Amino acid sequence: MTAATASPSARRTRRDGPGVTELLAAAVGAVPGGIDRPGQRSMAEAVARAAESGEHLLVQAGTGTGKSLGYLVPALLVDGPVVVSTATLALQSQLVDHDLPRLAEAVEPLLGRRPTFAVLKGRHHYVCMARLDNSSADEPGDTLFDSEGGGTRWLGEAGRLGKQIQRLREWAMETDTGDRDELDPGVDDSAWRLASMPARECVGAARCPYGAECFAEAARQRAREADIVITNHSLLAIDMLAGRNILPPHKLLVIDEAHELADRVSSAAQAELTPDALDRAARRTRTHIDDASYESLVEAGDALTVGLADVPAGRLTAGLPTPLAEALTLLDRATRRCLDGIGEVKADDPDPVRKQQAKTVLTDLSNTAQRLLEFSPHDVAWVEKDERGRRAAVVAPLSVAGTLATHLYDERTVVAASATLALGGKFDTVAKSLGLDEETEWTSLDVGSPFDYARQGILYVAAHLPRPTTSGLSEAAAEEMVGLVEALGGRTLGLFSSRRAAERAAEVLRDRTDLTVLLQGDEALPLLVRRFRSDRNSCLLGVMSLWQGVDVPGDACQLVIIDRLPFPRPDEPLAAARSAAVDAAGGSGFASVSVPIAAVRLAQGAGRLIRAADDRGVVAVLDSRLETAKGYGGFLRRTLPPFWYTTKPDVVRAALKRLGSA
Repeated sequence: MTAATASPSARRTRRDGPGVTELLAAAVGAVPGGIDRPGQRSMAEAVARAAESGEHLLVQAGTGTGKSLGYLVPALLVDGPVVVSTATLALQSQLVDHDLPRLAEAVEPLLGRRPTFAVLKGRHHYVCMARLDNSSADEPGDTLFDSEGGGTRWLGEAGRLGKQIQRLREWAMETDTGDRDELDPGVDDSAWRLASMPARECVGAARCPYGAECFAEAARQRAREADIVITNHSLLAIDMLAGRNILPPHKLLVIDEAHELADRVSSAAQAELTPDALDRAARRTRTHIDDASYESLVEAGDALTVGLADVPAGRLTAGLPTPLAEALTLLDRATRRCLDGIGEVKADDPDPVRKQQAKTVLTDLSNTAQRLLEFSPHDVAWVEKDERGRRAAVVAPLSVAGTLATHLYDERTVVAASATLALGGKFDTVAKSLGLDEETEWTSLDVGSPFDYARQGILYVAAHLPRPTTSGLSEAAAEEMVGLVEALGGRTLGLFSSRRAAERAAEVLRDRTDLTVLLQGDEALPLLVRRFRSDRNSCLLGVMSLWQGVDVPGDACQLVIIDRLPFPRPDEPLAAARSAAVDAAGGSGFASVSVPIAAVRLAQGAGRLIRAADDRGVVAVLDSRLETAKGYGGFLRRTLPPFWYTTKPDVVRAALKRLGSA
């Protein structure tokens, strides 16, 4: 159903009481140092109009806009719960721990009531009493000699697991929510897996002996009663793929960090098969199947090991190799046989929880095997090989735009917000990736940013450097990096396209400067970021996860170095397959797939620099193509904030020296 045919009840907002302008003023006044921001006001008004009209909205709100209040305030005017989905835990925590409590207190006198909010996560985030009641550290199907992703653990570790499980049992009797994030100190993933229940393995509250005290069900009930529900893109994707029966019914969905949604939906629809997973499934289901069925699963696992052994890592473009196809056929046959033997899960079964788990594991294996064997043109299949040499057969959808078009917009209004939606200055590319087409009514708005980027920051492109040719850091780029870092004296965030390049940069800076060089992976990332904030003579270097996850306002970060344009690697199966599909249809896969990916990544990376109104600094791109590439260089630059632009090394070094001495 498009917005044009939405029913009046689906569009209705509260018409009595204060309006969005009055509520926003109260909310801003409750923020320490809060000021009126025209962009935030424009966004709040646009969200309110979208909720009223049913027309979907894409809104780009630059850093400093205060986009959270820009959508939370108008959400209070909508009847029934409003769902807000985020991509990162950091934003979710910011909303739940700071923005929403402050907002609720500020608007209570105007509304005559205190708005309520709830957090809804995936079922596996909550402790499961049924699972915990059946868990022990010597449980052969899941724990001892077993670890996530394969490998083994030594026998004595069972004692540590046993202590953690006992602590989980004690905590489960005290906690009000059962939310893993509230367990302090936490437990490792091995212990938590023994105390939680993935949604697909749950028998349901009606058939579970602990259904009446289920923490996950309680969280869903709180969500149904709240004004605003905070969730995440992964659960939103699962809700869409599962028929929209997880999140409470709602009329307005706000997707913050919307540039991440398509990738999260792709991940939710992705499946893989590994020999280790088959081995775990065989042991987990053994008590529910006969010996012959168990042996058939073991045989299929052995065949999969052989079938994957000689397949090079990478995308499968010419069908499945014969040994792999034969292994998958054996697996499909074995899992069907086991499922027939297990039969239906009934309320009076001796152990319905474990029986349901066994059925779910086998069903997932069977479905994935069938999906790989079908080798649909709508899917992408590839073989992965990790650093330990373990292999996996993986399948994922070629595109999720159709899925989003079908399931995202039906019977609700969607507001998609991000600092990075207008690629090359236009919303069309992102709109298409989100499944918005000419049949769906939508509008867009760029509210800009309160920051004066042209006065606060410089975009420097090292146009004199040779075009990058290797995955590492070239000598010329390393020399340029050292000159920039020395001019400022540290305070540098280095964003690199590969681990190899980051390690080479760290080696060079440690050898040629006296600065503190922090390399991602040497310690836990939160600890590295804290050290970077506190030490003005430090540099923090890392790879893709740093491009979005670091927020260091002030003079602790005044130089962001990007070693090369972040195009997807040729060996990224999904990007390569999508690009090839566009080429085959007569278009340009590079322009349609690779360039937009690079644009989003580049904008997110450059966005690490200016985080507050008094920030100053330089974004330095050591890839000459941003200046010299006629086809896409301008497109990428238009995606970035409007920094003052230069390609002159002496100009930018002089500016950095002035910053360093300020």
